[in-house]
Amino acid sequence: MQRALAMAREAERFGEVPVGAVITHGDRIIAEAFNLRETLSDPTAHAERLALSMAGKSLGTWRLDGCKLYVTLEPCSMCAGSIVLARISTVFYGVSDPKAGACESLFRLTTDRRLNHQTDVRPGLLAGECAELLSHFFQTLRKRSQRS
Repeated sequence: MQRALAMAREAERFGEVPVGAVITHGDRIIAEAFNLRETLSDPTAHAERLALSMAGKSLGTWRLDGCKLYVTLEPCSMCAGSIVLARISTVFYGVSDPKAGACESLFRLTTDRRLNHQTDVRPGLLAGECAELLSHFFQTLRKRSQRS
């Protein structure tokens, strides 16, 4: 999760919402990414989705069985759906997202038994650090918009 936090800080340097994601297979990192929605003008360029794409290329398959995803913010419905389709075994996330979270907050897509795959979800990993990073980003953004 420390590496996911580093990725989130990188996103912040780009003016992006500071969310970072890392995917491991065994004991090695196979993909890491951060939000690039603003930079790429792409509404789907979330850290998780970008990391999933890289992980598939790294392993040469879309089936990411046995892989673990570490992400600083609870995945949204788009990302949670992608996690299920990719067959990620475990998701560790830092802070819950009461407005868009689709692992536990608003929806439980990753553990829905009606789907062909379920993912073990572990919330709260380094939650304080993840929350502080996001909070600082949005406070700064609000201050800038008030000055304008």
